[in-house]
Amino acid sequence: MTRTIHLQHSKNLMRPLKNYGIACMSMGFLIEETAPVVWRGLMVMSAVEKLLRQVDWGQLDYLVIDMPPGTGDVQLSVSQNIPIAGAVIVSTPQDVALLDAHKGAEMFRKVHVPVLGLVQNMSVFQCPKCKHETHIFGTDGVKDLAKTLGLDILGDVPLHINIRETCDSGQPVVISQPQSDACCKWIQ
Repeated sequence: MTRTIHLQHSKNLMRPLKNYGIACMSMGFLIEETAPVVWRGLMVMSAVEKLLRQVDWGQLDYLVIDMPPGTGDVQLSVSQNIPIAGAVIVSTPQDVALLDAHKGAEMFRKVHVPVLGLVQNMSVFQCPKCKHETHIFGTDGVKDLAKTLGLDILGDVPLHINIRETCDSGQPVVISQPQSDACCKWIQ
């Protein structure tokens, strides 16, 4: 996929990249591919504002903002400056990841953003040869956290080679292999 961002000159807005009818914009599209983004505070909020208000999103049903784990500048800036209908917390079932997920859910609650539920990522690995399932990151960690927080589990995404391969090729498994075990198993 090409990463060239074009300006819509009449409004001086960036046009997002589109794939499968979904518009996408990222700071990663605006900087060199290997350049790290090491910003804090005002720089972060400026970048977030640019991605929200200087992109020609068109008519949207939903705007999904994928944020890094934790409760830092990005999360606080977004939650305090943008009307948010809800947050979805995604975590592996590993104890250390669950600590961040729990803090993230509590932060959103503290700033009055409803937490819609949790998604357990990399929940299980199934050997492609013998079909044996291994819980590399532990079992039921996100389910236990959901119970503690009084939230629903919205999905359970396995660590599956087809998911990785199809995403890397730009053909997500839900599009390229919608009837496969890798796809159907985790959609709730």
